[in-house]
Amino acid sequence: MTPTPKLGFIGLGIMGAPMCGHLLAAGYPVSVHTRSKVPQAIEEGGAVVCSSPAEVARGADIVITMLPDTPDVERVLFGDSGVAEGLSPGKVVIDMSSISPIATRDFANRINQHGCSYLDAPVSGGEVGARGATLTIMVGGPHDTFERVKPIFELMGKNITLVGGQGDGQTAKVANQIIVALNIEAVAEAMVFAAKAGADPAKVRQALMGGFASSRILEVHGERMIKRTFKPGFRIELHQKDLNLALQTARTLGVSLPNTATAQELFNACAAQGGKSWDHSAMVCALERMANLAIGAETPSS
Repeated sequence: MTPTPKLGFIGLGIMGAPMCGHLLAAGYPVSVHTRSKVPQAIEEGGAVVCSSPAEVARGADIVITMLPDTPDVERVLFGDSGVAEGLSPGKVVIDMSSISPIATRDFANRINQHGCSYLDAPVSGGEVGARGATLTIMVGGPHDTFERVKPIFELMGKNITLVGGQGDGQTAKVANQIIVALNIEAVAEAMVFAAKAGADPAKVRQALMGGFASSRILEVHGERMIKRTFKPGFRIELHQKDLNLALQTARTLGVSLPNTATAQELFNACAAQGGKSWDHSAMVCALERMANLAIGAETPSS
């Protein structure tokens, strides 16, 4: 019988904490580290709290990171007392953050030099998906490593796909964020248009939900726009980060993403109004300002 692997989890924020909680609930031994206070539920779930990423890596067979941005992942993996200092051959590092595909390939090569495997496995589904263990997980890396850790992914998500080689999971996530941003922009434009024309945007949304324009974004974020429920969710500042990755990578590849750039400018306008911590559905506020009309109540406070 194969022994239960020891897990490490670094990054216990809005997404990381519930993801780690599912692993603990399944009976895995989990060592954890986070820059802020370890959530009480994680400690009570039996996690071993470590003082550094290196300590996590020394005690784990598989190390998972869930961090805000590319520099954070690099610091945790390769900085002082980083994961790399605690690695020994045969271990696996899984980065579930949403970061640069290009940097990811570099990180993977550096981890491989320690005799360890590396998977990039960013997620989609937000806090709701993290809490419900229904995340979409997009994986890049070796097939044998993916199969080895798939039971762990299945505790955190439902739609789990090995997209390709190292970095391809991050590429899929960036593509996901482009689609989500442009769909939010399309729904926001439609709602502002309907309201400016004198129609009830709530009724317009209801009608559109039965047609070809129906989408998850129209269902969830269209309702948020109308009811002004802009508590995140997924913060605008995080979507700005993801679209920066898209635009920077596109520039490197020589690809034009004109509508992605427009969506980013609308997020930038919201952030300039104090809205970087609003849910990304609040992109509608930037369009409302240009139309001199709000489709619901007043613009949210920061």
